[in-house]
Amino acid sequence: MFFKSFFNEQLAQMSYLVGCQKTGEAIVIDPLRDLTPYFKTAEQEGLKITQVTETHIHADFASGLREMVNAGAKGFVSGHGGKDWSYKEVEAETVMDGDIIKVGNVKLQVMHTPGHTPESISFLLYDNGSEVPMGIFTGDFIFVGDVGRPDLLEEAAGIKDTTEIGAREMFNSLRKVDELPDYIQIWPGHGAGSACGKSLGAVPVTTLGYERQNSWAFQYDDERAFIKALTADQPEPPTYFSEMKRINRDGFELMHNDLVVPAEQIEGHTIDLRDKEVFAENMSRGINIPYNKKFLSFTGWYLDYSQDLQLIGDFETVQQAAHDLKMIGFDKVKTYIPDAAGPAYPQIEPTDFKELDYSAINILDVRTQKEWNESHIEEAEHLHFGKLMQEEIPFNQEEKIYVHCQSGVRSAIAMSVLNQKGFNNIVNIKRGYEAIK
Repeated sequence: MFFKSFFNEQLAQMSYLVGCQKTGEAIVIDPLRDLTPYFKTAEQEGLKITQVTETHIHADFASGLREMVNAGAKGFVSGHGGKDWSYKEVEAETVMDGDIIKVGNVKLQVMHTPGHTPESISFLLYDNGSEVPMGIFTGDFIFVGDVGRPDLLEEAAGIKDTTEIGAREMFNSLRKVDELPDYIQIWPGHGAGSACGKSLGAVPVTTLGYERQNSWAFQYDDERAFIKALTADQPEPPTYFSEMKRINRDGFELMHNDLVVPAEQIEGHTIDLRDKEVFAENMSRGINIPYNKKFLSFTGWYLDYSQDLQLIGDFETVQQAAHDLKMIGFDKVKTYIPDAAGPAYPQIEPTDFKELDYSAINILDVRTQKEWNESHIEEAEHLHFGKLMQEEIPFNQEEKIYVHCQSGVRSAIAMSVLNQKGFNNIVNIKRGYEAIK
């Protein structure tokens, strides 16, 4: 058997290729839209990708299932979940709990493991006719040190009263895997950095026995206590998650590798990819989201899937950023500007800020709810940086506002968003709350 995992750092997402070396067949599990790494690996190993499947309808990235089916692979999708979570516009066979997908002498046995989503399935992997499974592809069911969050259908997709139902299903799904032996390897759908859980580990693989001993989720025998623990302190889901659920379920245009061309001037919805230090000295009319490993998770808060997008940055960075945006189903990057001149925005050193009378000034904390709950400046107002565009700012435009996050990255984004909304008397607190403390 051939086995290879693929990790996308931007999305903290894992996908897998499993092949039978005797027959030359292979299957891909949970693919991204860019199929290049899968086909490249298959060719190197003398394999042909004949099948493709996924564990559930994803909320955090655009699935490559349809691209792979279009390339000739036979698709398999979950038949669980009911009408609202049935796949549309895809030629694929539905599978149910207990069904077998054969890949030469390798087989995947379907296990229905709802909780993260109603249709969620896992795949037990058997090699070369063995009667015992080697491991399980869990998708967003079991992670290293955590389990999938049950609230995305309600928080991101807007389907009311589904969080507790999902949490109860997660509790029962964990009881279901109690039948499996400790040595079973767990190959999860995400690693640390994903918003699909609250405490995901950075190790790429674990075992069921290890998780039974060490993961918080396996320590509860009481259902109500488990539900309370699972639903508490989940990170805020980026707004693009709701769009992902829709397009992954209903289908969308296949990915094209179009070149992003230069434009004469800044116009329309714009993301500025330059480092925050560069942007601070040359503020453009774009939202400043530097191109780094957090790019997609930050940008996802501000995308409008109905509008074209312009980028500011050098040619190579722009082309790569546009490619990465396609991994979350956004294909509307049309033009870019290599550079942009503008005024510097005001900043203050933490030592100088601490000499001010907090009760006499306006302070805006743009960190997450969890960070705010752990510790904050009593006189500050709180609004998550990703919600600044949609929600009302708790100050008047003409008032002077001091803005901070935890370390200075998200407050730089906030400065650009506030500037777009007409707040021009704003001051960034360098290095954020960590430095203030």
